[in-house]
Amino acid sequence: MSAPIKTPAADTLPRPAGLAGLASDWASDQRTFKNVSWGKAMMWIFLLSDTFVFGCFLLAYMAARMSTTVPWPNPSEVFALEIGGTHMPLILIAIMTFVLISSSGTMAMAVNCGYRRDRRKTAILMLVTALFGATFVGMQAFEWSKLIAEGVRPWGNPWGAAQFGSSFFMITGFHGTHVTIGVIFLLIVARKVWRGDYDTERRGFFTSRKGRYEIVEITGLYWHFVDLVWVFIFAFFYLW
Repeated sequence: MSAPIKTPAADTLPRPAGLAGLASDWASDQRTFKNVSWGKAMMWIFLLSDTFVFGCFLLAYMAARMSTTVPWPNPSEVFALEIGGTHMPLILIAIMTFVLISSSGTMAMAVNCGYRRDRRKTAILMLVTALFGATFVGMQAFEWSKLIAEGVRPWGNPWGAAQFGSSFFMITGFHGTHVTIGVIFLLIVARKVWRGDYDTERRGFFTSRKGRYEIVEITGLYWHFVDLVWVFIFAFFYLW
């Protein structure tokens, strides 16, 4: 009687190289999400879906701008401020961009301190990030109030194409809502970090396994995405 034929285990089989290996990993789901928590995987899926939403908004804006026969308002004039008698185009937008990009740096440092289990620095850096975000939202509210006072509405504006108002309020409003949600999320997680919930495994929202600060990284993923989206809004809406 012949001995049974042994088949090699799946883990010992040679993996394809290049694009074939990438396709094999994603198709079999053996490697892609094996060592990734559900929280991080779900955040990546949410960000992917949100990318399509923002992409559709920006494509609709570009289509409206290129198809209108009425002159489009000049962003350098619309978003200018008079400071000390000096006409300064896009000064507020430049400051808003600097604030939001700076918040990505503090968020990255918070994630680093979180994985080193430095509770105090992690919480402080997250609070600083939330302060940057709240400052951005405050400046955006000032920008909205200024344009509304000057006559900009979703159905028209005094400088030209009527689509300008609807595009502006839809895109910046949707992004500002994301920033506001991010600030709230940062404040909640920072409080839990400061309180030591991730060391004592205290029950409640946004908890994780004892000794793990992965929620800080998940918060960082969301925040970096919000910052990246603003770069595209800044380029397409304010510089074009």
